[in-house]
Amino acid sequence: MRGGAVLCVLLLSLAWLSLAWGAEGGEEDGEVVGGEEEEEDEEDEVLSDELKEEDGVLVLHEHNFARALREHRLLLVEFYAPWCGHCRRLAPEFARAAALLRNGSEVGRLGKVDAVAQTALSTEFHIDAFPTLKLFRDGNRTHPVAYSGRMDAEGMVLWMQRRAGPSATLLHDAATAAAFISAQDVAVVGFFKDLRGEAARAFHEVAAEMEDLVFGVAEEDELFEAYGLSADTVCLFKKFDEGRTDFPVDPEQGLDVAKLTRQLVVHSLKLVMDFSNETSSQIFGAKIPHHMLLFLNTSVAEQQALRDEFRVAASTFRGEVLFVVVDVNGYGAAVLSFFGLTPSDAPTLRCVKMENNRKYRMEVDAFSATAVRDFVQEVLDGKVKPQLLSAEPPEDWNTRPVKVLVGKTFEQVAFDETKNVFVKFYAPWCAHCQEMAAAWEELGERYKDHEDIIIAEMDATANELENISISGYPTLHYFPAGPGRKMVEYRSTRDVETFSKFLENGGKLPEEPPTVSKAPENSTETPSPSGTAEAREEL
Repeated sequence: MRGGAVLCVLLLSLAWLSLAWGAEGGEEDGEVVGGEEEEEDEEDEVLSDELKEEDGVLVLHEHNFARALREHRLLLVEFYAPWCGHCRRLAPEFARAAALLRNGSEVGRLGKVDAVAQTALSTEFHIDAFPTLKLFRDGNRTHPVAYSGRMDAEGMVLWMQRRAGPSATLLHDAATAAAFISAQDVAVVGFFKDLRGEAARAFHEVAAEMEDLVFGVAEEDELFEAYGLSADTVCLFKKFDEGRTDFPVDPEQGLDVAKLTRQLVVHSLKLVMDFSNETSSQIFGAKIPHHMLLFLNTSVAEQQALRDEFRVAASTFRGEVLFVVVDVNGYGAAVLSFFGLTPSDAPTLRCVKMENNRKYRMEVDAFSATAVRDFVQEVLDGKVKPQLLSAEPPEDWNTRPVKVLVGKTFEQVAFDETKNVFVKFYAPWCAHCQEMAAAWEELGERYKDHEDIIIAEMDATANELENISISGYPTLHYFPAGPGRKMVEYRSTRDVETFSKFLENGGKLPEEPPTVSKAPENSTETPSPSGTAEAREEL
């Protein structure tokens, strides 16, 4: 996402990028199946307002959509494209969520719309990326709520449950409150003198959006006294670290929804997180700008003992740097290659700046709290240069039609002032990269004998550059000859002929003669410069 946001194919070896799915935009060719008889049957079926299901999910179209809204107070609808890989990956989780909801006394229903076929619905609800999920409440089709929860079955169920009933449990007395708090590893309780006031309203707004936490609310004087409070306060109770964190409500400014949400996200995490399948969504979902990683062999007692000093250092940077322990022989083994590490390198430390995925290391690993604290502060102050990965160049890297660049050879090739260099930055697992591979090889063959044009490619998952960050695959950059270290991003159609026009015209596409046509009166729609939609896989 949205938290944008974008759903892509992610490998665990790239875990220190976002693990959240995002939405897939752009267009891909679909396959038309069936003949005239099937089309006629389908047309007859669509004209009915009957509500049919697939795997417990309502199949919706323009003729039964209104009926579905009338019959279901809460209806979460997925707008999908049949060709969208992210939609296909979501489908089993969406069906499982539908089954869980039906087993839970019909909190709400799930439905789906083929947004490619149902153009009227797509236009009405402004669908421009796939999948897009929207919640319709009480039959209202003019103000659907954008889905903001996790993209797994349990996350969708929790998100729906929060919207089906009160977002926070009312705690009547001390015994009820104690039982509520003790039943959870993490619990949030809002203590308010007036449950109808603005602060309580804002608290319920926060609770509705944070489905990963449980919320309670209290106004009885005995509860204020039992928890040592005299004014409106939000308390986070947890069975780890300091046990309780209080967030007093400012009597003048009130309760800031965004600020409280951020505080609860940060303080609901352990001061030092262990990287695992269960915690990875928390680690990356918290969106803390830096991660400090301690790579350990947890089966070695001497290495395990390093956690104590690491934890002491962590307390200084809460909310700004998330401290994480990675077991090199456990779940963390799959991410070692991303850092250029092997299990034998443990114990070692790395700091990651999440915005651009830059990695930093100490010149010599030192594990005392003071050393770790000083190193992290130097990274935050911009005093440490990032560690850049580079693969070794193949022996024939410079003799192929498409030159194979790595981090250590990139500068000398891309910024050669006598050459115009066109580079594809790709990921081995990226479907879009695989689709354009043949075209890129053909382009290399076409220009292999040109003295001043080089066609090249670089695996951006194994090689890093100091001043160029790659955020999606494939990314195409053109480096023109001459001084100045110039770089132009290519963002048009990805086929050999268009690439050639771009190269022959000096790194820009020639202007096409305008097509003369009568525009609709008062038209405000502007086509894209290339006239085409393009898909990339975001990190």
